[in-house]
Amino acid sequence: MRIAEYVSFDAVGLAELVARGEVTAAELEAAAREAVREVDPRINAVVETWPADAGPGSGRAPLAGVPFLIKDIAVAMAGRRMELGSRLARGNVSSADSSLMRRFRRAGLATIGRTATPEMAYSNTTEPVLYGATRNPWDLTRSAGGSSGGAGAAVAAGVVPLAHATDAAGSIRIPAAYNGLFGLKPTRGRVSVGPQFDELFNGLVVHGGVSRTVRDSATLLDQIRGPEPGDPYFAQEPSRPYADEVTRHPGSLRIGFLTHAWGGRRTTGPVADALSRTASLLESLGHRVEEAEADLGVDWEEFVLASARQWTANLTASVDQLAVALGRPVDPSTLEPSTLASYHYGRQVSGAQFVTALETRNRIARSLARCFGTYDILLTPTAPELPPLLGAHAKGAEELDGLGWLRRLFDVSPFSAAFNVAGTPAMSVPLTADAETGLPIGMQFAAGYGLEGRLFRLAGQLEQASPWSGRFPAVWAGHHADR
Repeated sequence: MRIAEYVSFDAVGLAELVARGEVTAAELEAAAREAVREVDPRINAVVETWPADAGPGSGRAPLAGVPFLIKDIAVAMAGRRMELGSRLARGNVSSADSSLMRRFRRAGLATIGRTATPEMAYSNTTEPVLYGATRNPWDLTRSAGGSSGGAGAAVAAGVVPLAHATDAAGSIRIPAAYNGLFGLKPTRGRVSVGPQFDELFNGLVVHGGVSRTVRDSATLLDQIRGPEPGDPYFAQEPSRPYADEVTRHPGSLRIGFLTHAWGGRRTTGPVADALSRTASLLESLGHRVEEAEADLGVDWEEFVLASARQWTANLTASVDQLAVALGRPVDPSTLEPSTLASYHYGRQVSGAQFVTALETRNRIARSLARCFGTYDILLTPTAPELPPLLGAHAKGAEELDGLGWLRRLFDVSPFSAAFNVAGTPAMSVPLTADAETGLPIGMQFAAGYGLEGRLFRLAGQLEQASPWSGRFPAVWAGHHADR
């Protein structure tokens, strides 16, 4: 199979070819490897590849033979490295599959490698010291986002049709927005993170993926959803497969939109214009759209402070465990300045402060839940500005403490983090692009707890009404039609 043909199919389409015997899994793997060789030297999205590993009995699975990449954090694959984008974890090898990895295997996905992440996934841009900066395929001078930046760049450039991603404050949605992809953050408890990783930042982190089509993300979530025994969070199972929801009409929805973010962060002109065009599109589809008031239940500074305490306390515990396990010091030789500052900040968080942070989390969840009593959907930009230039995000980071670094992260992702705190699903949809630069602009849609089906129905309708499948970045494996 030539690359030009390989990139013309989404994951579901490739799996259908394999099921019909029109192509073999080995041919798909060869095409994916060719795509890696073609584009990755320019975007630096894939940190390691290996022979495809789909697990036994995967030939009849829904995504059988589809090339796949896992993120270099939070998913353990037996015998493979998981280095968390950090020198502290360099060479760390997982001894067993995590629950999620077993589900990837059962889905038939042919995992061929791992994608870049910022150190400890603790940044909105993927520029770790360990493996270097990941570049945006639409503009190589710009960030591919974070923390699933490697996944976003790899899918956008045509290496694989979908890839694993995680999200603690926007790490699925921001790379989706920056790279012109679809990305849905599931409800807290929808996908197990066990057994090794327990709650992952007290439930802020969830697993999912980024893809070029809505049905791919829906099919992936169908294959990985559901609890494992002993999971601390639980989301009620949907009444029908998410893949079926994509083709169902969403009905007339009450949609409230926010132009500017909590905390006063102003949305830039190109993004505000994209939001206006999105609202008009929604109205043309029969939805009721109006400007919304969405109260967080706390002021922005309290939100940031509680988040900093929760995040850094969790980070500190993880760093200490890694340092002991690998026999390495916690100092500038193993951690970047922003991570080290956050580590030291976390060491000063008291037990009482941590408990208070969790209480703040619960107040925010309840306040946003009341908003979803008024609106079926909340609409915001995914990010308030276009993808930043490489190097801009970390400038001056050595002068920040852990609170200052978290404040910077939330300045980049002021719309997305609240839905992680509340545990509700949210998606970024690549509906528009900036007229001047051609860079994609993602729109975020959020729904109440457990209502991914509502989001998939709306996403399917939007994909039909304003398709993005014909837009390709400058670095795209499919541009080499003779291969």
